[in-house]
Amino acid sequence: MFSGIIEELGQVIEVGAGSITIEAPVVVSDTQVSDSIAVNGACLTVARVSGISFTADVMPETFRCTTLGALSPGDSVNLERAVTPSTRLGGHLVLGHVDGVGRVASFTAEGAAFILTVEAPRDLMRYVAPKGSIAIDGVSLTVARLFDSSFSVSLVTYTCSNTTLGRTRPGQQVNLEVDVLARYIERLQQTQPVSRQGITWGLLEQNGFI
Repeated sequence: MFSGIIEELGQVIEVGAGSITIEAPVVVSDTQVSDSIAVNGACLTVARVSGISFTADVMPETFRCTTLGALSPGDSVNLERAVTPSTRLGGHLVLGHVDGVGRVASFTAEGAAFILTVEAPRDLMRYVAPKGSIAIDGVSLTVARLFDSSFSVSLVTYTCSNTTLGRTRPGQQVNLEVDVLARYIERLQQTQPVSRQGITWGLLEQNGFI
């Protein structure tokens, strides 16, 4: 599990048929084989650590369903180690299970901030809510505006400088992970009869959500 707070911008060294090697001095400093690291939002398991780099195995399904297959040597990637019981949860609960790939529609300045608008698959848009959380390439962000088939988030200068999002361009693909709580609530509605009152605080508490 992750928090969506990026620890380091790593640099891709090699992308193989079933693996990826990344240079990451900060992340590697206390990483061991079998540890989990989110690479652009996709949870990968470390298979080998060598000096200031690590190699992770990547399943064919992961290459197909994320943007990792499009990476090349020299590309920068967002990295985050799995949270621990003592970690501050500065973002939101991110599982590292990419739900789909979106396309950058625009990236524009707005005062001291930047507005990133992403077109998302229609089957994911129902989980996106104004002021709700979403992970874009592993970065925890708050939805600022919602449209029929896209949404916008606002980025501060620090996020632009310390993640890959500051380098996004229209047409670029990004990994998306919706808030897992939205999926659980939808599942709860599908599997349990809900009164005319719909989802209530009592119902959420009864089922362990709060």
